[in-house]
Amino acid sequence: MDLKLEMIVLPVSDIDRAKAFYEKVGFRLDVDYRANEDFRVVHFTPPGSECSIIFGEGMTPLAPGSIQGLYLIVSDIEEARAELVGRGIEVSGIFHDAGGFFHGHESGDVTHRLAGQERLGGPHPERASYGSFLTFSDPDGNGWVLQEVSQRLPGR
Repeated sequence: MDLKLEMIVLPVSDIDRAKAFYEKVGFRLDVDYRANEDFRVVHFTPPGSECSIIFGEGMTPLAPGSIQGLYLIVSDIEEARAELVGRGIEVSGIFHDAGGFFHGHESGDVTHRLAGQERLGGPHPERASYGSFLTFSDPDGNGWVLQEVSQRLPGR
């Protein structure tokens, strides 16, 4: 049986502001549908992805900005960073983990890495696949991680 992750619901406070942000990032707008004044759905897909995001009115009880550690995989982290910066997106510098791999995003009280893991500036020294990262957040603080993957692990 195939189980394909299709969609992730993002909690946002201002639908039109979020829509403008994700258009600026370069996601494809698939749907902007209002059923009535209490329900609106906006659906975007990152370029090259089979999984989409949706947000809107009447979608989720979660607090805006509460989703962290959404991974976008890129083949060249430096090229991806330059493109995002060129689109006017505020992104972190490229970094890698001193002890191996960084796992996740940090925002406020949310962290997805082990105590003592240290971020070091720049891409992984050997440009190891899965080893270089950058982060950015949408206007509400939902946190994204770009990870460079040049060669997939077996089974992927």
